[in-house]
Amino acid sequence: MQKAVKRYMPIFVLPTFCAFILGFIIPFIMGIWLSFCKFTTVTDAKFVGFSNYKKAFEDTVFRHSFWYTALFAVASLIIINAVAFALASALTKNMRGTNIFRTIFFMPNLIGGIVLGYIWQFIFSRVMVDLGNIISLPIFAKSWLSSPGGAFTALVIVTTWQYSGYMLLIYISGFVSVPTDLLEAARIDGANASQLTRYIRMPMMVPAFVTCLFLSITRCFKVY
Repeated sequence: MQKAVKRYMPIFVLPTFCAFILGFIIPFIMGIWLSFCKFTTVTDAKFVGFSNYKKAFEDTVFRHSFWYTALFAVASLIIINAVAFALASALTKNMRGTNIFRTIFFMPNLIGGIVLGYIWQFIFSRVMVDLGNIISLPIFAKSWLSSPGGAFTALVIVTTWQYSGYMLLIYISGFVSVPTDLLEAARIDGANASQLTRYIRMPMMVPAFVTCLFLSITRCFKVY
């Protein structure tokens, strides 16, 4: 059976591999090439070297936006993965309703950008202000979107709310892939819960960590 799978595996992988080449690799390479060109359409591109990059980084507005986006990406990267890892750790324990909670946490990732924007704009502009009037907190006295700092915080919250459920599934797969016999052997040797997570689960979940970090960085920088 395994020999048959190895023999026919390239045939089954070929359609997906071709779609990946056409839909990702070729546009990615063309995008890099066009960044060194002056063009109106992709058919009249003229190579100009690093002049586009020079003009971009000489623009103060671009530099401000770039570093602000980098700060947003770092903050979101840390918070998204911390929340997703904590939820995955909780939902892989023996508790009732874990499948329901996984579905609920993943659902925000399915909401479109326009609908998501309207919902959270209403929350930060109306709901937060009404809440501030009730509990008399200065932080809720006005819309969070009325100041750069408030808008930055709101954007991090929305991004964490939307993407942590997606990363949650990856971390759950990492938790599930840890051999149970290895964990049981560590428990017999006297390891507690924190030691199991630090010395066994986390080292064996490196692929999940790398995947989540890569996806978080790419998604956060798209906000630019």
